Amino acid sequence: MSTLALIVIFTAACGALSALVAGGFLLLPEARRNAIVPHLVSFATGALLGAALLALLPHAIEASGPDGIHGIGIALAAGIITFFVLEKMVLWRHCHIDPCEAHAPQERHRARASATLILWGDGFHNMLDGVLIAAAFLTDAHLGIVTAIAVFTHEIPQEVGDLAILLHGGMSRRRAMVLNIAVSLTSVAGAVLAYYLLAGAMQALPYALAIAAASFLYVAVADLIPGLHRRVDARTSIQQVLLIATGILLIAFSHEFAH
Repeated sequence: MSTLALIVIFTAACGALSALVAGGFLLLPEARRNAIVPHLVSFATGALLGAALLALLPHAIEASGPDGIHGIGIALAAGIITFFVLEKMVLWRHCHIDPCEAHAPQERHRARASATLILWGDGFHNMLDGVLIAAAFLTDAHLGIVTAIAVFTHEIPQEVGDLAILLHGGMSRRRAMVLNIAVSLTSVAGAVLAYYLLAGAMQALPYALAIAAASFLYVAVADLIPGLHRRVDARTSIQQVLLIATGILLIAFSHEFAH
């Protein structure tokens, strides 16, 4: 079997299986899902922070070298500004479709905007996963298989968090599942692109990683955390802190496993 075929098969399997495993959450009864979603939003916050700060940014800084750290900072800042503008545009669109107050979009509009942003950010991140898997396979087939398995284990907690955000944004179970699988398969596009244009893709990879980190940081800090502050009772607050920490720790453990 050719190297390209191995890359496509393992990348597609990695993306689809991680989304399907996370999609098991959608099999729960509606009442149970409604009770769990707020907790998964807390978990998603931790997973996004962990993915950005423990995986994407460190890799970006390492790959850029000492002379490229300043450029990583610029890419991160540009990414945050870009996603701020994108969210403004998404909120503007939803407010024209479903009128809201001019200066204070309702919670449902912010939730929809978060869902849209997470799809774009996760698709970009999955394309980069495909680049990494392709690079590993081009180095050694066994390394490629190990890398694909590591990416799979890394993606599961993040995919669960993504589904929580999509459902929180008002999507149906079916639409959330279909979109999550479709976005997961963007890793195949990244892998094929890397196979043919590896040198160019690897050169731009550190800055692409920084932009992906910016999208996760923006959604976590600007969209999800303010929503968590709407409930301030002691029990809920403790649960939120524990679930955020769990999301961060799961990403940290999966990232350690990958290395």
